[in-house]
Amino acid sequence: MILVTGGAGFIGSHLVEQLLKEDAVVVWDISRRELFNNDEVTVVNKDIHSATSKDMRGFDAVFHLAADPDVRSSVDDPAKSFDVNVVGSFKVLDAARDAGVERFVFASSGGTVYGDVPRVVTEREPLHPISPYGASKAAFEMYLSAYSSSYGMNCSAMRLANVIGPRSRHGVIWDFFWKLRKNPKRLEVLGDGQQRKSFVHVSDVVSAFLLVFRKNKGFESYNVANDGTLSIAEVAELVSGELGVSPELSFEKGDRGWVGDVREIALDSSKLKHLGWKINFSQEEAVKDYVRWLKSLE
Repeated sequence: MILVTGGAGFIGSHLVEQLLKEDAVVVWDISRRELFNNDEVTVVNKDIHSATSKDMRGFDAVFHLAADPDVRSSVDDPAKSFDVNVVGSFKVLDAARDAGVERFVFASSGGTVYGDVPRVVTEREPLHPISPYGASKAAFEMYLSAYSSSYGMNCSAMRLANVIGPRSRHGVIWDFFWKLRKNPKRLEVLGDGQQRKSFVHVSDVVSAFLLVFRKNKGFESYNVANDGTLSIAEVAELVSGELGVSPELSFEKGDRGWVGDVREIALDSSKLKHLGWKINFSQEEAVKDYVRWLKSLE
């Protein structure tokens, strides 16, 4: 039996659907969104801060996706990021250790733990987060390393690029889509549009999680990203093209979207590919697929 914290969220719900093909799954999520119509899924309204070893008994593995996910708001409220992403995550990890859970897979953030790096980065790159959110993700990774060495747990940190696809209700593409629906002639872009990010489809992220779950030993971190990057201006063009509009782009001052926003990050996922990971969606295909799903909501 497998536990997925945050399993009613965007990435978590897709992961749960795949895990159900092989095992029974329990979801902890404070939102309790009704995404599952399967008796094999037990959805519990559970705050991760209240995790105990008793709660963990009977689980073979934990996929820990529950988090305070907002990079931007972490600058205004760093204590919240620390409380949820470090303290709450530690509660889950320590309860799992005490209950004898052997496998722990964590959704970290490749887009924030490295900070601004003007080159393609591998997992050997030193971590220099520039936002409290990134710091909270990096800090918890250190606990995974320590718990793996001290207690023999198999712990994986999945350093995710910008994950997009059906069910996502935040991020730059979501923002662009609804702005263009209101005004197809003009699109406001945060920053100068030259920020470069890596985007990866949620289905490819789920396949990475499952691969690492089956094969990882000890503690390892894995970049999960497409090859290369897209500028925010290029993303705007892709979204506009899928909608059949040609807006004038309006850029705000500054070289990034907000304080703590990483201007450029390109992740090397060779380590994960050597494990057997294959990408099914290019970045451009991932953006277009997501926009098509957004159109289905109208």
